[in-house]
Amino acid sequence: MGKDVPAASFTPEDRRRYRQKVRRNLDVFARMLRESRFDFDRPLAGLEIELNLVNAEAEPTRKNTEVLDAIADPAWCTEMGQFNLEINVPPLALAGQGLAELERTVRASLNDADKAARTAGAQLVMVGILPTLREHDVDRGAISQSPRYHLLNDQIFAARGEDIRIAIDGPERLSTYADSVAPEAACTSVQFHLQVSPTTFPSYWNAAQAVAGVQLAAAANSPFLFGKELWRETRIPLFGQATDTRPEEFKAQGVRPRVWFGERWITSVFDLFEENARYFPALLPLCDAEDPLEVLDRGDVPALSELTLHNGTVYRWNRPVYAVVAGKPHLRVENRTLPSGPTVVDIVANGALYYGLVRALAEAERPVWSQMSFSAAEDNLQAAARHGMDSHLYWPGLGEVPANELILRRLLPLAYSGLDAWGVDPAERDRLLGIIEQRCLTGQNGASWQVETLHALDSKGGASRHECLQQMTHLYIDHMHTNDPVHTWPIP
Repeated sequence: MGKDVPAASFTPEDRRRYRQKVRRNLDVFARMLRESRFDFDRPLAGLEIELNLVNAEAEPTRKNTEVLDAIADPAWCTEMGQFNLEINVPPLALAGQGLAELERTVRASLNDADKAARTAGAQLVMVGILPTLREHDVDRGAISQSPRYHLLNDQIFAARGEDIRIAIDGPERLSTYADSVAPEAACTSVQFHLQVSPTTFPSYWNAAQAVAGVQLAAAANSPFLFGKELWRETRIPLFGQATDTRPEEFKAQGVRPRVWFGERWITSVFDLFEENARYFPALLPLCDAEDPLEVLDRGDVPALSELTLHNGTVYRWNRPVYAVVAGKPHLRVENRTLPSGPTVVDIVANGALYYGLVRALAEAERPVWSQMSFSAAEDNLQAAARHGMDSHLYWPGLGEVPANELILRRLLPLAYSGLDAWGVDPAERDRLLGIIEQRCLTGQNGASWQVETLHALDSKGGASRHECLQQMTHLYIDHMHTNDPVHTWPIP
């Protein structure tokens, strides 16, 4: 869904042709895998960060068009909501000072963009869900102007045939309905990309699935939605519900959701693309003129446009990516588990944990996925989303243990060894993984800081819940700009 699509309506013939084209793409993709046509000599890491736009009162402001004009940088683009933006960071090697360079690059880009945004009366905020967001902020009018978002909204509702119910139980309870997919815009995330070879892809994807709950427990940053305290990472249930194409009857029949953890460990990247075609009807059946088989036969690289567009409408928490860059095809694991923020250094530390863990686990002599069920990995994700750092997670050889204990005792040493295998500078390794260690020791991540700060402000009396959320968001923005890790942020 990263590319623009035209406004359109679709006929049954469009859908039939699209299904046939996806299957032809799959056949060509399988041949490319057999013939080893992929670029993987120099593994690269990439990063995308989604952000919120707020006004002087820390309320969401629908100004992404004006802010993009002010930023005037092709690395920035729109997201689902008019109060969202996204930055795409160029890929780089992890070795040496790669992570330090990533931090410097992102900080400079965000600081420049924030200055530009202020000329348009807005500020940037990196947070999983903007705490001050209210239901009226995510009506249909909040959807960005790009035709692809409105087309996607129309197709999801055509598939559902009814309004979307959003129901989340946490310390407080939320139950409401939405007449558009605009609530999805409340979810702002960080996506880590890792380029790998076709032969190693299954190991890296399985490893990413195995550590998804661990990632989320350490980095949760979305405890509030529409003024209510819900899950520590409310993005997880909200994103699933806001983009669900299934009416209740289809859910009861076991039809798979488009926001999906998956259902099994894989042995080939082909498994994931084939599952997409087998289980999910097209939302955007737009056919390209390219014949991928003809392109391949003449020695060129096919775009596989239908396959990649369809893949972009199946929202796996770890998604396979096929892309062609400079005439060479490659494969990436796109890790979509984590929320945005709180600071750039926290994001890069989260990346260090992820890249270190998946390298160590993917290359282990006895794979972790041979020792734990796939459902246990999914249960870990759900537990971490609900309870954050207070969650209990399953790990082979340990059973169910507190998340911070699991990270400190078992997984941080693996992450150290994984970063060593990538060739990361030892000082950078220690600095970044030290941030994760301190989060575990203090028990403070973005979500727990937000909750404890709100309760502290609320206990002083004299202000409404929304006013306290505004005060907390102002404090959050101030701390975000210091780039001090969230575990050091004081509770007022």
